[in-house]
Amino acid sequence: MPGRVVDPVVESSIPFCAETETLDELTGYRLRIVQPRHGYRFSVDPLLLVDFARLREGDRVADLGTGCGVIPLLVARSEPAARVTGIELQEGMAALARRNVEANGLADRIDIVDGDVISLKERFAVSSFDLVLSNPPYRRPGTGKVSPRAGRDLARHETTATLADFLSAAKFLVKENGRICFIYHTSRLPEVMVEAARQKLAVLRLRMVYGTAKMAARMFLVELMKGRAGELQVEPPLFVRGEDGGYSEEKLRIYRKETAIERG
Repeated sequence: MPGRVVDPVVESSIPFCAETETLDELTGYRLRIVQPRHGYRFSVDPLLLVDFARLREGDRVADLGTGCGVIPLLVARSEPAARVTGIELQEGMAALARRNVEANGLADRIDIVDGDVISLKERFAVSSFDLVLSNPPYRRPGTGKVSPRAGRDLARHETTATLADFLSAAKFLVKENGRICFIYHTSRLPEVMVEAARQKLAVLRLRMVYGTAKMAARMFLVELMKGRAGELQVEPPLFVRGEDGGYSEEKLRIYRKETAIERG
């Protein structure tokens, strides 16, 4: 968890159940976010993704698999003119995301929708968004460890939707020349490239994410575009931690991001 945990006894204007939930603070974004204490909890990935996406003024943004709503909240704080729709399969997490949106005063610019990515074509018109973001489940069914924590496996493992389904939904939702940005596990990089080609999505940018300079890359950030060809740009690597074991300067810049936030 990249932010500090707020002591509910000392300061809290957001109601939550201390036995089953935590209230976490992303100070650079002026956000307080309630999360399940023992279920799926976001890490640094959403912050890296939103920074990588290079938001534009007035963007209409969709987030596939929004969880507690962290990506829509980060987008709304980072770009004050953006409007965001978070889409979440689990009803309980969707309800939690709505609580977080309301508590942070962003209900006028963020909508949370219950739904599965494979049925989005029945809920939205084609080309409804300028940008689609996602931190999708990265493990195939039957792989990796099974978590005893409720909701965590649904967030980690493909259940009702595959990588191809996420890309197909993103392509449907985004406008022509619109952008799609994912953060994903490196083991799936070849599959992303093949599937993007199959769905005629141009891969424009790729950035590998490392824990440290001495570790293998564990995640990657990718930008795809609908309706336009383009050459792939491989960006410099992103290191989460520096040689001293502390957070890297870039990670700290992302976490403490204050630029567009101060305009809001």
